[in-house]
Amino acid sequence: MVLGKGTWLLVGALVVAWMVLSGPSAPSGALDARSVPAKPVRDVVPNRVMTWNLCNPCKTGNDDRAAEIATFAPQVIGLQEACVGDVEKIRDYLENLHGLVYHVEYGAVLQSWGRCGGAPWNPGGYGEAILSAAPMTDVVTEEYPDGGSEDRGYMEVTTTVGGRPVRVFNTHLAERRQEAVRADQVGVLAKEVARHDRAIVIGDFNAVPDAYELTKMWRLATDADPHCRPGAATTCEPTTDWQSKFDYVFLRGYVPARHRVHPNQVSDHHVLYADVNPA
Repeated sequence: MVLGKGTWLLVGALVVAWMVLSGPSAPSGALDARSVPAKPVRDVVPNRVMTWNLCNPCKTGNDDRAAEIATFAPQVIGLQEACVGDVEKIRDYLENLHGLVYHVEYGAVLQSWGRCGGAPWNPGGYGEAILSAAPMTDVVTEEYPDGGSEDRGYMEVTTTVGGRPVRVFNTHLAERRQEAVRADQVGVLAKEVARHDRAIVIGDFNAVPDAYELTKMWRLATDADPHCRPGAATTCEPTTDWQSKFDYVFLRGYVPARHRVHPNQVSDHHVLYADVNPA
């Protein structure tokens, strides 16, 4: 049977109407073809390490978080207050919108429906995450014996920074006004860090450089800011909206080439990154 011109026009109109009403065939929130970058893969800065507390709960889009990370394109990113579902979306946005491809490992220390959503019987994982352009091996996730007012822990992986294999740690210590708890947590963490001649320790320590609970970390490593150390805290750039330095990139077996603290509208913690070289 041959269809007339009027019939074909009607069929075409119905197809267009169906496409408009049904939307894209990809799952809700997925990126359409126009979102794919012109260049499929973009290079990261091979010796750049970044730490960032995402702020949770905060009304922030994961596309905005990904854009902040993509601005600096680090080789390794340590995230705190991270929901597994959010990190999955961030990684997708980094690849599909910005051409940056990362491996990801999670260090969830609790299941939190209030912070991360999910089904009441299957709430989202909450804690730390590490994204690395190079593969990661020997992943370890540990919860501190005493988290303080909320479960806290650290994770560690082996990856590559500056062309060398390195053990990378990511942690989030107990909240403010819990100094004794943080001191015990640093003791646990420092014991593990001391086992490695080459290590990078990143995270939100919830303590200023002069705080006594950081003493064991300062004995093992130096800050990515060579002017920031105990006794010289006034030279340390603040990393939070309340003008305190709580975020660190501690280096062991590496030396800093440069660092930057970047305030942003996405979180109450600033982005902190460091370019490093093997010592």
